[in-house]
Amino acid sequence: MLLSRRQLVVGAGSTVTLAVVAGRATRAAAAPGATFAVPRSPEVDLVDHVLARCGFGAAPGERERVRNLAARSDEAVDRWIDEQLAPGDEQPELRRSLGRLDSLEQPVGELYEWKPEVVLRELSSAALLRAAGSRWQLREVMVDFWSDHFNIDASKGECAWLKAADDRDVIRRHALGRFRDLVRASALSPAMLWYLDGRTNRRATASERPNENYARELLELHTLGADGGYAQTDVMEAARCLTGWTVRDRHRFRKGRVEFDPALHDDGEKHVLGGRIPAGGGARDLDALLDVATAHPATARHLATKLCRRFIGDEPPASAVDAVAVAFRNSGGDVRTTLRALFRTDSFRSPAARRTKMKRPFQLVASALRTTGARTDGGAPLLAALRSMGQSPFQYPTPEGAPDVARAWSGTLLWRWRLAMGLAEGTLSGSSLDVPGLVCRAGGIEGLAAHLLGRSPHLAERAVLARSASPLGVLLASPAFQRC
Repeated sequence: MLLSRRQLVVGAGSTVTLAVVAGRATRAAAAPGATFAVPRSPEVDLVDHVLARCGFGAAPGERERVRNLAARSDEAVDRWIDEQLAPGDEQPELRRSLGRLDSLEQPVGELYEWKPEVVLRELSSAALLRAAGSRWQLREVMVDFWSDHFNIDASKGECAWLKAADDRDVIRRHALGRFRDLVRASALSPAMLWYLDGRTNRRATASERPNENYARELLELHTLGADGGYAQTDVMEAARCLTGWTVRDRHRFRKGRVEFDPALHDDGEKHVLGGRIPAGGGARDLDALLDVATAHPATARHLATKLCRRFIGDEPPASAVDAVAVAFRNSGGDVRTTLRALFRTDSFRSPAARRTKMKRPFQLVASALRTTGARTDGGAPLLAALRSMGQSPFQYPTPEGAPDVARAWSGTLLWRWRLAMGLAEGTLSGSSLDVPGLVCRAGGIEGLAAHLLGRSPHLAERAVLARSASPLGVLLASPAFQRC
């Protein structure tokens, strides 16, 4: 069926200003055949806002489970957040699906036994399966956030194998822990040592100049931020602190192992960000550097700004950033404490913040799968759709990671439409959906619209849906669904 532009773009309401519309399967849904509650208000309420912003959307049946946690919506949301910040085991169905992706749990050295394209494909599929199917949605959102913050392009050298271990042992392990621990784990990640050339950062002689690549990104991207007040001399001194760390390459015994070689380390006195690191520290210089960088006030503000951009809006208010920065600083960089402070801000809970963030391509695909309860293997057609939209998992080419603002994704309109219609019409191999059953369980087309949009449909939206031969495709392609 060919859809007119008007059919596809109608439905966001008068406030929409964006020009964009934006055997191995698993399901994120309630029990098959079970009816589920849908929103009845013309405005997005707090529960739907939190499920869309702190996760990848409400799976069928999820919103009533959250509302049943407490009598009042705000209390129910608080309890849901508490649950999410203490994640447990995944559902058996998701564990079985992930278990078939054999490379994911391999030790670092054994990853080299796999073809790199297989490792990347399975890692990317796993990311989609988890985002669409995990009960622990906030953890998956934070994994997505940290994967960009500590971006590694798997196409560079041995990152093709090592990024899988980085995702498992660095990002996922520390996603809800302490920022200082996460930074250290990233600094000593074999994949990061390859990606930002830390493995070649050495000073065996006085005339040898350290490699500054990782030191610069550590200060500019990972901790203080580009406007954090550091100078070129700080980059140079940080690079000296990091000399001597290396990773065994794939042609040697115990491949992928990270080691410190004192003979390649500059063991002299360093001065970084106004602090003195005494001579003779050896491998301890790394920790001395991280202590200074992660505790710097600019780091708190840099992280607070990025978190508020992710959870509040592209231009977060200064009051929210201030509150989150204080929580980060006072807690010593505890991610859970920082997130709780963010989710308590008026800026996050305000009705004005709801459905204002444009979904990035990965978020769009995951939310389309999750909210429809689709069965999927997270396979090649979905990964191809992400590639067409410009966000192939683990392949962003520069260290800052994929952007988190709407203007970066304004050219993906056509590919978003194609993804929507492909899922609705069952033409995406490896993904399937019982559309009549979903409509029935939602109480009809208007109920399905309310479920996907987080509010009851407007009059213009109802009119378009009534005329469409593919209402689900129209909904998934609509401007309102492109936002969370």
